[in-house]
Parts: sequence; structure tokens; C-alpha cells
Amino acid sequence: MFKDSSIISASPEIMGGTPVFAGTRVPVQTFLDYLKAGESINDFLDGFPTVTREQVIAFLEEAGKQLVSTVA
Repeated sequence: MFKDSSIISASPEIMGGTPVFAGTRVPVQTFLDYLKAGESINDFLDGFPTVTREQVIAFLEEAGKQLVSTVA
């Protein structure tokens, strides 16, 4: 799972336990909201420079793997 991984962390001391990109205070939900609104990864990264492209790509890859494994 993602929780407390090198990609995503969740701690009561950071954003009240909201899942964030590890090492940042940027909620993963914010990234998903950007995508839902039709924004690009670059738009998100421009707005949240503490998140790296590598983190976003790793998140998408892991989410894809988990989705596929749940339906396979």
C-alpha cells in the first residue's frame, strides 16, 4: 500500500493525517483534483514545487499497479 511509503506519507502532525507526497505538505488529493480539472502534471508541479516529477510518476505507476491487481 501507499501509506507511509517513499511516495506518500500520512501523519497526524502533518496536515492532520491527510495523505501527502512524502517530504511535503502537499495532499495527494490536490494532484488528483488537478488531473480531474484537466490540468497537466506540469501545471501541478509549477504550483507545488516541493513535489518532484519523480514522486508524481512513482505515484501514478503504483496507483496503476494497485488498480490492475485488484481487478485481475
